[in-house]
Amino acid sequence: MAGRSRVAPPLGAPSGPQVPVDTGGGHRRAALAGMFGSAPAIFAVLDGPDHVLAQANRALFRTLGVASGRGLLGRPLRETMPELVHQGMPALLDQVYRTGSPFVARGAHVLLGRAGTAHDGYFDFTLEPHRNRLGEITGVVCTAVDVTRERRARKLAAEQHALLEQIARNVPLGEVLEGMCRAIEKLSPKVLVSVLLLDETGRVLRHGAGPSLPDFYNQAIDGSEIGPRVGSCGTAAYRRESVIVTDIAHDDLWADFRDLAREAGLGSCWSNPIMSSTGELLGTFAFYHRTPRTPREEDLDLCAVFARTAALAIERDRAEAARRAAHSREQAAAADLAFVLETSTAVSREPRYPENLQRLARLAVPALAPVCVIDVLADGHISRVAVAVSGDLPEGSEGLLAGCTPDLRADSPVSRVLTGGTREIAHGSRLSPLPELGIAVPSYVCLPLTARGRTFGTLTLVATTDKPLDSRAVDLAEELARTAAAGADITRQYAHRAQLARDLQSGLLLSALPDVPGAHLSACYRPAGEGLDIGGDFYDVFPLPAQRWGLVIGDVCGRGARAATTTALVRHTARAVAPLLSDPVAVVRAINTALLTQSDSEEERFVTLVYATLRPAPCGLTVCLVRAGHPTPLLRHGDGTITASLVPGQLLGVSPDPFHSPETVDLHSGEALVLVTDGILEARDRGGDFFGEDRLTEAVRSSGAGALAQPTLDAITDAVDAFSHGVTDDDQAAVVLTVR
Repeated sequence: MAGRSRVAPPLGAPSGPQVPVDTGGGHRRAALAGMFGSAPAIFAVLDGPDHVLAQANRALFRTLGVASGRGLLGRPLRETMPELVHQGMPALLDQVYRTGSPFVARGAHVLLGRAGTAHDGYFDFTLEPHRNRLGEITGVVCTAVDVTRERRARKLAAEQHALLEQIARNVPLGEVLEGMCRAIEKLSPKVLVSVLLLDETGRVLRHGAGPSLPDFYNQAIDGSEIGPRVGSCGTAAYRRESVIVTDIAHDDLWADFRDLAREAGLGSCWSNPIMSSTGELLGTFAFYHRTPRTPREEDLDLCAVFARTAALAIERDRAEAARRAAHSREQAAAADLAFVLETSTAVSREPRYPENLQRLARLAVPALAPVCVIDVLADGHISRVAVAVSGDLPEGSEGLLAGCTPDLRADSPVSRVLTGGTREIAHGSRLSPLPELGIAVPSYVCLPLTARGRTFGTLTLVATTDKPLDSRAVDLAEELARTAAAGADITRQYAHRAQLARDLQSGLLLSALPDVPGAHLSACYRPAGEGLDIGGDFYDVFPLPAQRWGLVIGDVCGRGARAATTTALVRHTARAVAPLLSDPVAVVRAINTALLTQSDSEEERFVTLVYATLRPAPCGLTVCLVRAGHPTPLLRHGDGTITASLVPGQLLGVSPDPFHSPETVDLHSGEALVLVTDGILEARDRGGDFFGEDRLTEAVRSSGAGALAQPTLDAITDAVDAFSHGVTDDDQAAVVLTVR
C-alpha cells in the first residue's frame, strides 16, 4: 500500500458527527503527558503556528509505525506527518489555533504512515487549544482513539446478520457463499475470497464460490483432491488446520499449482478448513492477495469468523438437502406403493387366466421397462402367455416376441430361473434374454413367479439403451411378481379346474346335435358361475328303431363328480333301454330303477327330466312326452300361441313306483317344442325375482310364429341374460325343436 498514492477524505468532513467542546481553559503539558503517556489513546501537543510536534505518547508512534519519537519531536507537522497535509489536517489545526474553538470528529477516515508502511484507519479525535498561564494560545492539543476495529466489527456484524438472514430463508447455498465472498472483499478491499466444498467421497474439493477469481482458475481447482502438498486449500483440508502461504511463488505447497497461480496473478493464499459443529470437514475458506503478504491479526480473525458462518450455511444446506431427499424418498416410496397397489388391484380384478398376466405385462410397460415378457411352465413346456413393448420399439416387436417360445432344455435366463427359482439380473456384456428382439440390451432382469413353493413362470423386464433398468424398477418388479404370482396361481388353478369341468361336461353332452329328419334342433348348456364344477343339467338326442328318435333333457341333483356319474347313468340307461322299450313311460321307470339301484345310504340321487319320442307323421312330427318332476314343456303353435304341457309326473330316484303319464301331441310345420331346465326359470334379477314361466313364454312368443329353432333359442337366452345381467347362479340347459 503506497502511503501518498491513497487519498483519504478531508479531515474537515469526518464520517462521524462533529461535537463542539467547551474546554474551560488549557491544561498543563506535564499533566497531559502523565495522563496519556501509557494510554492506548493517541496524545500529541503541537506548538506554534507551524504546529511543531512538541510532545507525543507511545500510542502515536505505534500508529505511525516508528519505534520512538526521535527525529519527529521538534519538527513541524508538514515534515513529521506529511500524509496529513493532503487530508486537511493543517487547516483544522490553523482554525483551532486561530479561533481557540476546539474541534471534535467521530469516525474520521485517516491515512497514516510513509510509503511501504502506510495504513488507513478510523479515528475519533479532538483538537483543543493549548494556552499558557496568561491564557494565550500557544499550540494545539490533539487526542485520538483508533476505532477501526469497532467500526469493522459493526460492519462485520451487519454483513453476518444479512448472511444469517439468507441462511434462515433457505437461500441457495451458492448465493449465500458468493454473497459472503463479496462481503469480505468489501471489508478487505484487496482480498480475493474462495470457498471450496468437500464432495461426498470426502477426498475431493469442488467449487463453491470465488466471484473475483478468474473463471479459468476456479475451473482448474474444481475437483482437486486433498493432500499434504496440494496448495493452501487442499493442504488445509488434509491437515484440518489453517495453512498460511505468504509467497506462493516460493512455497513448496504450491509446486504443482505455481504456474496456475502466476497466470491468475495471485501472490499469497491463506486457507482455513471449514468444520461442522461435530468436527466434520465441510470444505475450505481461502483469502488470496495479488502480492506476497503476511496476514494481520484482523485478517485471521475475519477468516475464522466467516469460516464459522460458512460452516453454518453448509450444514443448513445439507440438512435441507437431507430433508428434501427424505421427503423425495417418502414421496417415491408412496408412489411406488401406490403403483404396486394399483397394479396388483388391476391384475386381481381380472379373474381370467392368462388375461391377468397379460394385464400385468401391459401395466409394467413403460412404467418399469420398455419390454415385459411373461412365460409359464405347463405340461413340461414353456408357454409365452404375455408380451408388452413400448411404442418406440421397432414395429412388429411385440408380435415377434409373442411368436417365440423358449425351450426348457436350452440354457436361457427363463429356463435357469424356472429351474432354480431365483432371479437373474445382468448388465452389460451378458447375452440378451430375448435375442429375437434384435436390439442392444444393456440390462435385463428375469424374476420367478412362485406360489405354494413352486416356480411356475417368469417375468422378464428388458432395458434398452435409452431406457436403462434401475434398482427401483427391479424392486418394484420383484414386489409385483410376488403379489401377482399368488393371484395368477389361483386363477390358473381355476382355469385348469374349469377346463377339466368343461372337458368332463362335454363328455356328458352331445358334441353335436344329430340331424333329425323333419325337424330343426338347437340346444345350449351354460354352467353356473365360472364353470369350475361339473353341472347336473344335460340333454341328449339319439336314434331309435322304426325311424323314431329319443330326446331327453334333465337335471341331476348336486354338482361335481357325483352329479357327473348320475348324469352318465341316466344318459346311458336311456340310450340302452329306449331301443328295447317302445313305451316312453317304461323307459322312464327303467331310469328310476337304475337310480335306486345305484344309490347308497350316504346321499340320495334324484333326477328331474322330460323324455320324448319323435316319430314322423303326415302333419309333421308326433311327439310323446313323459314329464318326471321337470319344468313344463312349452308348445308354440302355428298361430304363435303358446301352451304348456300339464301332464303330471314325479321326479326319479326317490320312489320305486313313481306315477307317470304320457302325453302325445302333433306338431305341424313351423310349430315348436321348447324344453328348459330350472336354471332358466330360477334365474334372478338384482332384486331377487325369478325369471319364471311367464317371462319364458314371452321370450318364446317374441321370437315370432314359425321361427326356426336357433332364433327361438337365442330369444330365450337373450331374455334370461338381460333379466339376470349375465349372472348364472345355476346350470342352464335348453332344447328347442321346430318342425320343418
